[in-house]
Amino acid sequence: LRLAESGGDLVQPGGSLRLSCAASGLTLEFYGIGWFRQAPGKEREGVSAISSSTVKTYYADSVKGRFTISKDATKNTVYLQMNSLKPEDTGVYYCAADQGGRYSDYVPTRPNEFETWGRGTQVVVSS
Repeated sequence: LRLAESGGDLVQPGGSLRLSCAASGLTLEFYGIGWFRQAPGKEREGVSAISSSTVKTYYADSVKGRFTISKDATKNTVYLQMNSLKPEDTGVYYCAADQGGRYSDYVPTRPNEFETWGRGTQVVVSS
């Protein structure tokens, strides 16, 4: 089981990025996927998550209306579209997988629910 994040970059405030989480060794129809981030000197925080059915999603209050999570089953990849980026969005972004059941509507959000983690991709929002 492996998750590989990509898409992190240096972007100006107000800009956009799309992060990708490519899964191998697992089929996403059985897994809920979450995005977390960790800024220097801060604790890891949950940003967004999507159920294995893709029917249910979760967004932290700090990103609601700006970030969108989605899944492309044909590519076995989950995306995080991030718009109107702010300096406080800076951090290492990780995706994680929770084997919650096939086409489940349950959205995992707590870090200890996730069994598999990627290595992260760096996002820097700065002028």
